[in-house]
Amino acid sequence: MNHPLKKNFSGIIETICGCMYSGKTEELLRQLKRCEYAKQNYQVFKPHIDRRYSDTEVSTHDQMKVPAIVIEKPEEIYQNLKHNTQVVGIDEAQFFDNSIIEVAQKLANHGRRVIFAGLDTDWQGLPFGPMPHLLAISDIIRKQYAVCMVCGEAATKTQRLVKNTDDILVGSFDLYEARCREHFNPNLSKQTETKQEEMNLSPQL
Repeated sequence: MNHPLKKNFSGIIETICGCMYSGKTEELLRQLKRCEYAKQNYQVFKPHIDRRYSDTEVSTHDQMKVPAIVIEKPEEIYQNLKHNTQVVGIDEAQFFDNSIIEVAQKLANHGRRVIFAGLDTDWQGLPFGPMPHLLAISDIIRKQYAVCMVCGEAATKTQRLVKNTDDILVGSFDLYEARCREHFNPNLSKQTETKQEEMNLSPQL
């Protein structure tokens, strides 16, 4: 039986990044479609925390989908990797811990093309999880841009809309908007909470 990490062609690490609604997963699926045209075997992985649209598929917001293997830890990629897989796609990479960095290096060093898609910054505008390191070791970086929901300009920030200050809050259109730098407010959820408390304390008319 062939070892799953047996070198089979030139390895490379690519990262697709940007804010929410910038088309990161769509670009990942576009790259995988190109792999199909090139007759390259690929597998797709996603973190178990992201089940917004499907438990067994990677999906864009407009429901473009490909089958995916759901994993909790990056090391599980080794357990599920087929010996003839040439391309490994990993969606929502920001949700994994830093061990994804070593996994990426090993896969690429053993000849795989590894394509990540993930949020580069979180709802506070800060670097998200392992993404800064993945960007640093990537051979190719594709920065995606969304449309600001306030002014229509290019958006690079993910605006949280609801009263919640948890670091991780998985959601979509009901929880987040894309914003440009001018209209991004990382304190909006805290301000929403303060306003709600003030309303609750106000005397009833």
